[in-house]
Amino acid sequence: MSHDRPLEPGVVLTIEPGLYIPDDEAFGPFAGIGVRIEDDVAITERGREVLSKDVPVAPDEVEALVGGS
Repeated sequence: MSHDRPLEPGVVLTIEPGLYIPDDEAFGPFAGIGVRIEDDVAITERGREVLSKDVPVAPDEVEALVGGS
């Protein structure tokens, strides 16, 4: 399958920016942490639709969702 496909109606793609902190003592309590925010986007006849638009991304909302503190 080609990765040079045009963005046309019916295509769905994932945008995945991520930040990964090395597991190194120099980074203190943040060592080994990885953070990724993904959005799924569908190309439609009307343009684009962000399928994951209602997924929480604020830290307190994510913590409440997963039951963390």
